[in-house]
Amino acid sequence: MQPFKYKPPKTTSGNLRTPVTFYEPKPNEGPEPGEQVNTVLYEAMASIDTVWMKDIEVAKANGTLSDLTLTIRDSKSTYIPTNKHYIAIDADGYREHRYNVKHVQPDLQNRQFIKVVASVVT
Repeated sequence: MQPFKYKPPKTTSGNLRTPVTFYEPKPNEGPEPGEQVNTVLYEAMASIDTVWMKDIEVAKANGTLSDLTLTIRDSKSTYIPTNKHYIAIDADGYREHRYNVKHVQPDLQNRQFIKVVASVVT
């Protein structure tokens, strides 16, 4: 009998299939409220995970049902997302929404990637 050895799931470049753009908004000039896209900061390919079915009840209770987790390649200090940045996702079902960066953390399973948690901007 072979001993059990845990192998973590691997994220590879083949999983990064969705183009995403990180940008910083600029307030509209004049008295009217609103924002406009000012500067595109970084463009990357990402893997997008939504709330898992097993966590759906907890997500409903916390109001985080529309959160996404994006996995992107680590840019090696060229670009680090912050909570002042927004994300535009170029995929069906995501184009009409803007997402605000909530949290950024390194992927502990694979140090070549970082995980970005984002929520829908209403």
